[in-house]
Amino acid sequence: MARGPVLFDLDEDTAPRPQVAAAPPVPDLADPAPQGQAMQIAAQLAARRPSLLVRLFWWLATALVGAAVSIAAWSFITGLMAQYPLLGWAMTVLVAAFLLVLSLLCLREMAAFGRLARLDGLRHDAAEALAQADLSAARAVTDRMVALYKGREDTRWGRDRLAELRGDQLDAQGLLGLTETELLGPLDIAASREVEAAARQVATVTALVPLALADVAAALTSNLRMIRRIAEIYGGRSGFFGSWRLTRAVLSHLVATGAVAVGDDMLEPILGGSLLGKLSRRFGEGLVNGALTARVGVAAMEVCRPLPFAPSRRPKVRGIIKRALGGLFGKQN
Repeated sequence: MARGPVLFDLDEDTAPRPQVAAAPPVPDLADPAPQGQAMQIAAQLAARRPSLLVRLFWWLATALVGAAVSIAAWSFITGLMAQYPLLGWAMTVLVAAFLLVLSLLCLREMAAFGRLARLDGLRHDAAEALAQADLSAARAVTDRMVALYKGREDTRWGRDRLAELRGDQLDAQGLLGLTETELLGPLDIAASREVEAAARQVATVTALVPLALADVAAALTSNLRMIRRIAEIYGGRSGFFGSWRLTRAVLSHLVATGAVAVGDDMLEPILGGSLLGKLSRRFGEGLVNGALTARVGVAAMEVCRPLPFAPSRRPKVRGIIKRALGGLFGKQN
């Protein structure tokens, strides 16, 4: 029996020598990279659809409480009318005023849903006109766009330019492209600024506030406010329930497509490379949460915009991240 080391000759043609430089880096299990937990949790909470049993419970609870309050109010007012007629009439007036305000709030919520549906209809009709190259349909969409922004001063110059140049457009793509440039250009800039502001706020709160769940609350609140402001910019001002429904639609789309995911490439424009490991974990979480907020903002712009983005005009998430978060940290070398 041979003793000592045994050497095996490797055939270079069939078994190439492994290269040490090509080996993947060893992960640092002791200090995992930031994952943007606040935005991950906020997105899952907002996108989660309650089960049928839970919805039935809340519907029955609302009906039961509403019936109990109504009966108690009626009994209170009738008893007060019998004993103190003047006070009874005063309470009747107050209850009537409350019901009137409640009805106005319901009408406002219905109008908000109607505005959002109007934007959805415009975007759908514009996509159909582009797909079928239908100039007549594109002109109809353009007329509806002009009517949508007729009373807004920030679109007056664009509307005048569109009225001057639209006669030169002989195809649907050219006409809708002109409409997008002249009418939606200033609105896209304003919406991008809202996204940048929300990303900065989420990143700052996550990095500087050490309280448990404070970053989740800040992320969810900032994203709700950002999506509502983006809808207002594009002409779809929504109420409370409309804003929540719109937020769920945006975050559900991101969760379903896996866009709420973390990668060093998101922060490369700011840090100059894969340097998350060189930051403190808290600041790293802040940057990742801000970057994910920027992704949510771009998705909200696509959902709220009355025209689909042309490939050359779609906002770049990396550019928004760089403008929003670049000032929070100096350029790393």
